[in-house]
Amino acid sequence: MRAVFFGTSEFAVPTLQALVDSPVEVAAVFTQPDRPAGRGRRLTPPPVKACALEAGLPVLQPERIRSTDIAEFRPDVGVVAAYGQILSRKLLGVPRLGLLNLHPSLLPRWRGAAPIQRALLEGDAETGVCVMRVAPELDAGAVLARRSLPIGARDTSGALHDKLAALGAGQMVATLLALENGEVAEEPQDEAKVTYAEKLQKEEAILDWRLPASRLDRQIRGLNPWPVAVTAWPDIPSGPVRIWRAWPVPEGSGGAAGEVMGLAESPEGEGIRVATGVDDLVILEIQPPGRKKMDAGAFARGYPCKPGLMLGEGA
Repeated sequence: MRAVFFGTSEFAVPTLQALVDSPVEVAAVFTQPDRPAGRGRRLTPPPVKACALEAGLPVLQPERIRSTDIAEFRPDVGVVAAYGQILSRKLLGVPRLGLLNLHPSLLPRWRGAAPIQRALLEGDAETGVCVMRVAPELDAGAVLARRSLPIGARDTSGALHDKLAALGAGQMVATLLALENGEVAEEPQDEAKVTYAEKLQKEEAILDWRLPASRLDRQIRGLNPWPVAVTAWPDIPSGPVRIWRAWPVPEGSGGAAGEVMGLAESPEGEGIRVATGVDDLVILEIQPPGRKKMDAGAFARGYPCKPGLMLGEGA
């Protein structure tokens, strides 16, 4: 089986590597053009490009994939994973087995741009990956295979991203081999059960301390590593602090929502206890403006953390 691969981000790398290590022949790799990144805005290749070059595969980086012809590579199948461009109807008809996409959710739940984050933010008990046919409509193709994964109580979006990337890589190869042998049953998606994972907005990072601690904990984990939850902190005028990690305490201390109650212990170490709308939250890892992230104990030694401070005002 000859495949052309479409992928760009870190999520796609395990799938490409799994294909390289499988009986599938990767005829070409399509990825996004190099982009400026970092403080120096240095031109940086996408992660998939580095993986492909190391494997000795031909790499193509068209600015617009719609005008690209893949017929010259004589593909039996196209494999898509976090590519970042819409594939045209013309491309869909070239491989004899079609184009298959690896999507990090249990479709039809969480079609769209941010399925991993939305599953965490909404408190889903599980997530997973689907191998689906690429269709003209967004994430609407038939599902050829799915694998579920429980969402752990301390999982962040970053942790789930890595777990799902690994899970999906093996599933994609298994599905391709089964498809070649005619052993795949395709399941149309139930349109009545569709939910959409809208793109994350920076405004969603602001913590509203009137919410329950469990909801704030999901927000912190769901927005880690981007855009990262934030809150205004008294006497730090240069901007909000970023909250990277916290621990929900299933009991309230009687403080007003957003009130610092002092230092407290949690199963993951010492932190800064804050009252919320329901129960309390212990902040464990925090990042002041212009500084590196640090544990809450170190933060408390250099910044105001006395009981009675009110967080969130002016955020």
